[in-house]
Amino acid sequence: MSKSTLLQNSLMLPPLIGATDSLVSALGLWLMFVVVTCVFGLSLNALRSRLLPATHLLASVLLAATLTSCAELGMQVWSLQWHQHMGIYAALIALQCVVLDQTRFFQSAWRDRLHLCGLFGALMVGLGLLRELMGNGTIGSHLPWLAAATHADWQGWVLTADGGLRLATLGPGGFILLGLLIAAWQAWHRPTSSH
Repeated sequence: MSKSTLLQNSLMLPPLIGATDSLVSALGLWLMFVVVTCVFGLSLNALRSRLLPATHLLASVLLAATLTSCAELGMQVWSLQWHQHMGIYAALIALQCVVLDQTRFFQSAWRDRLHLCGLFGALMVGLGLLRELMGNGTIGSHLPWLAAATHADWQGWVLTADGGLRLATLGPGGFILLGLLIAAWQAWHRPTSSH
């Protein structure tokens, strides 16, 4: 694994663990990630020929911070509950944009970019769904927040009346569940040795 891939993956780990305590958080952060990184990539590619090499990093940081701040302001206006539930993880998108730019992600083939965004989204949504199901016993609670509905009657699908395993919604529970999923994936794809 190259250093750039390792850096990309390690920067995606904090939002993957911290913002996947529910399906609405995971889906919302992933949608925000896709929008901000797409606009960032298009804007920076348009500016790239006009930038001096010495100013490229500064321009990248300023553009990423501006776009992420605008997205956060838009999120506050769209749905304050959703923004409060997201915590600090939306701000990490700016750092991810800068690192993706430094690792030449935006100059790679569109299939590679689509693959990374899709894989990140599948992990976010899958982990958010599992953690909400295990931790709260519900699926899709607070989904109206994404549609800017503040007093909707939608409570999600309640599967257990007594809640669930609270550890699953906390950070350590996210690490444990992700570790178990990685172990299951490796066990599933391990080549069988013939004797």
